[in-house]
Amino acid sequence: MEEKVMHSHKLTLDNRKEAFVTGVKDVISFDEKEILLQTADGRLQIRGSQLHVKGLNLEKGEAALAGHVDSLVYLSKDSPRKEEPFFTRLFR
Repeated sequence: MEEKVMHSHKLTLDNRKEAFVTGVKDVISFDEKEILLQTADGRLQIRGSQLHVKGLNLEKGEAALAGHVDSLVYLSKDSPRKEEPFFTRLFR
């Protein structure tokens, strides 16, 4: 029987250029301006420029990120999803 290990969530940011995240369950979306991760503590939105995922190991729940980080936000369950059309978010 396969046993899932619960990973604790930890975020380390070094000089706003490199980040290491543990407790990562999934990468929801990513591009050079935003990375959206599902972590053990909820969805984490990372915004900036020239962002990219340097390394990802979902079995260990680890992600290594690089680029210039402008903001880190934990999203509530009521936050709009990235897949939601732009105009729907704009005219709320």
